[in-house]
Amino acid sequence: MGLGSIAIGAGLCLLSCVAAGLGMGLATGKAVDAVGRQPEASGKISSILLLGLALTESTAIYGFVTALIVLFTLK
Repeated sequence: MGLGSIAIGAGLCLLSCVAAGLGMGLATGKAVDAVGRQPEASGKISSILLLGLALTESTAIYGFVTALIVLFTLK
């Protein structure tokens, strides 16, 4: 394999990091809107938001680790 194809593969793995960042920003914005509409439900909204953010962040971490594996093992 050439270095160019390895770099392209690592870049494709990192697309999950970009998507996770966009998803987390969207989810946080929606949670802020929901708390603004119903402040009494902020506890439930926060707990659901944190669970969703943790799952989204794990997806980004998996993509990052996969990119590192591709970069450092394929030579």
